[in-house]
Amino acid sequence: MSPDILVREAMEAREKAYAPYSNFKVGAAVLTESGRIYRGCNIENASYGLTICAERVAIFKAVSEGEKIKAIAVTSSGGQDITLPCGACRQVIQELCPGADLLLADSEGNFKTYKISDLLPMPFKL
Repeated sequence: MSPDILVREAMEAREKAYAPYSNFKVGAAVLTESGRIYRGCNIENASYGLTICAERVAIFKAVSEGEKIKAIAVTSSGGQDITLPCGACRQVIQELCPGADLLLADSEGNFKTYKISDLLPMPFKL
């Protein structure tokens, strides 16, 4: 599958974000080894600690279906800067899909490809 397609899926997921407090909408799409795509968007809550990021929504959907993740695309409404996963999402990516390609995109879909080791060189491990 073309990386551009996965980024487009993330852009479509972004449109479903519930972000009334920050107005910062994020979309994510994961490609699994079986070829399925799972989407996620950020969902905010007035009790900020209950908010969940788009990356974790998409990853958890795939993992809960027994899938192994090959690639993750992330985009936001943040303009020309690429969207970087937060620390919590980086840790989840490291544990649940450490070999995945990370396609980190700006709001227009222009992206750069990374590995989680580029973004989290010293992850927490038990």
